[in-house]
Amino acid sequence: MFIDSHVHFDRFVKDGTFDEILANAKTAGVLEMVAIGGSTEANALSLKLAEEHPGCIFGCAGYDRDLATEAYDSAELREYVANPLVKAVGETGLDYYYTEDTAKEQQKLFNDNLALAAEFEKPVVVHSRDADEDTVALLKDYAGAWKGSGCCGVLHCFTRDTAFARQVLDLGLMISFSGIVTFANADALREVVPYVPDDRLLIETDSPYLAPVPMRGQRCEPAYVVHTAKQLADLKGCSLESMANLTAINARTLFAL
Repeated sequence: MFIDSHVHFDRFVKDGTFDEILANAKTAGVLEMVAIGGSTEANALSLKLAEEHPGCIFGCAGYDRDLATEAYDSAELREYVANPLVKAVGETGLDYYYTEDTAKEQQKLFNDNLALAAEFEKPVVVHSRDADEDTVALLKDYAGAWKGSGCCGVLHCFTRDTAFARQVLDLGLMISFSGIVTFANADALREVVPYVPDDRLLIETDSPYLAPVPMRGQRCEPAYVVHTAKQLADLKGCSLESMANLTAINARTLFAL
């Protein structure tokens, strides 16, 4: 059984394909999925799907970096995070690739999310792009304040090098790989996979984005996480069944499923 640890369901719901992709996931053995938040709308949908599909879809809530320069409702986010169906805070984080000019605002918003995660002892789902140094700096403070059991979060859709992976692991986070690890130009990323301990490894699709080979170019969906798992199994030198089991155990542990 596979667990897709990072799915954005909003597009599937809007275009009426949600039931289809859920059926496809079950056929592929992807029986549990984490619905990612990041905005008022995404948080509401994540919680709604968790309510409607207990044991299959699990909720997250957070404010992502896109809201850094907008007015956001901290009290509303607190209510979401306090809900037992919300298993993690996120996604949230820093992205300087397009909007480095809003770095200070992104850092404040990220820090607000981290404070809630620490307070409610729920893990954080972290996005980081071209912001390694600042991401690590803020996560250090968060990890120091973390009083929960187990890992304090996950760096999702990991795309960096072994040095950054070491920093993330030292802070007590898990590392999740998406379909990017299957891309032809991802040799450097594939070198990181054997370095990540088995009990810190997660798989995700980041659906509807980043469809893995051999589905490259298509709209991604949770069923495709099997292809990412196969790539990781090859790199780790284990069976696909073993990779499915260990990443499912890790996801259950991290998100308290």
